[in-house]
Amino acid sequence: MHDDPQFKTLRVIFEAALLRIDPYGMIKDRVRLEGIPGQPGSRLVIEFEAARHEVELARFSRILVLGCGKASARMAKAVEEILGAGQAEGQSEGQSQGLPWGGLVCTKYGHTEALARIEQAEAAHPVPDEAGVQAARRIAGLARAAGADTLVLNLISGGGSALLPAPMSYQDQGREVVLTLAHKQAVTRALLACGADIREINCVRKHLSELKGGRFLRLLAPATSVSLILSDVVGDRLDTIASGITSADESTYAEALGIVRGYGVQGLIPAEALRALELGAAGKLDETPKPGDPALSSATNLLIGTNHAALLAACDKARELGLNVAPLTCLLTGEAREVARFLSGIGQDVRRTGMLVARPACVILGGETVVTLVGEGKGGRNQEMALAFLAEMERDPEGGRGVAFLSASTDGTDGPTDAAGAYASPEMLRRARQAGLSTAAALKANDSYHFFEAIGGLYKTGPTRTNVCDLHLLLVE
Repeated sequence: MHDDPQFKTLRVIFEAALLRIDPYGMIKDRVRLEGIPGQPGSRLVIEFEAARHEVELARFSRILVLGCGKASARMAKAVEEILGAGQAEGQSEGQSQGLPWGGLVCTKYGHTEALARIEQAEAAHPVPDEAGVQAARRIAGLARAAGADTLVLNLISGGGSALLPAPMSYQDQGREVVLTLAHKQAVTRALLACGADIREINCVRKHLSELKGGRFLRLLAPATSVSLILSDVVGDRLDTIASGITSADESTYAEALGIVRGYGVQGLIPAEALRALELGAAGKLDETPKPGDPALSSATNLLIGTNHAALLAACDKARELGLNVAPLTCLLTGEAREVARFLSGIGQDVRRTGMLVARPACVILGGETVVTLVGEGKGGRNQEMALAFLAEMERDPEGGRGVAFLSASTDGTDGPTDAAGAYASPEMLRRARQAGLSTAAALKANDSYHFFEAIGGLYKTGPTRTNVCDLHLLLVE
């Protein structure tokens, strides 16, 4: 695959998008200190696009940094450099020109950074593990201890929901029921397998959590908090990113219960979790904070990175390479293999008529699809989409001539695999036929990973330490 010029072109475009959404660079470019913290006039300034937010630092005695998500360690690295900048001679380590600072972030295994003052915990994603539970307890304890004189910087990115599991407890007919990690894992697996999208999954998870759906803000009060957020959800809804840990939640227990019943998975999740949703829907459990809740009054949420920014960077690079560019959307959703059929049709149209854009062309989309599991194979939504695209090439009378497709996740991890995604082209189709592989059989088994592994079609970036959904690049020469 590495000798395929079409793949090289698509890889260059994708890597340009990754560079634009590097959380370290975004924070260093958008956040700065002015003055000497603790003295009159000192402030923390955050600027993103047309928005500007300032925090007067004179009224605080310390800064606490908390975070969760696949990009949280990378974000923390930038914050460390900003808070440590201009340190006076002889000043003790861990102070920002007069204000003591420190904290803790939880990231995915293998996504850590070299940090000096902010601690790191590692946990599992997308299905939570015990390490995540322990990290959640530690972060919750730090949040509870924050007083009115504390400025809390929350660093939040995609994956934060699974990485910070805090199963709730509740009263049922005078008996305390404690949800466990195993309960949350079972719920997550059932929702992932049935094809629920990230908004639906998070709606259920935050109604079974002590922290999600804005409940974390109740622990932080009365501290002032500013959350820097990297979006990994289509539409950039703050109440969905990392299950809305620092935002108001307009969803309800009734909605969460409806999702479980709508997908018919109520028999696949633990009875204790289902009972919590039923009690909440009946009004017998406290709801998540809604708009106007007092816990929100001292909290500010700032979006600093999105799929839209990645898409624009990909467009810029494609034009630089001499391609005619057609950006379609950064709000792509749906079943991965159905989206692949749609994109295959676009590729054939461009090749035959240039109806959408003249050749040589690059059609660019962003978003996040889903896969409804029917087999027991290995893969992710991007690999499944590339496999389905390859299957459409088989049906194309011209065998996909002149068309190539790359679908990959910006976090470098597509599903429970070490690949970001996969690549489809006439060359990949030739290799599959030579190896005696069947696209139909692989799709039936949801086994896209092993299919592409056998023909060299996997795209592996390693951990990117960022996360703004997926990019889909369609090249027509």
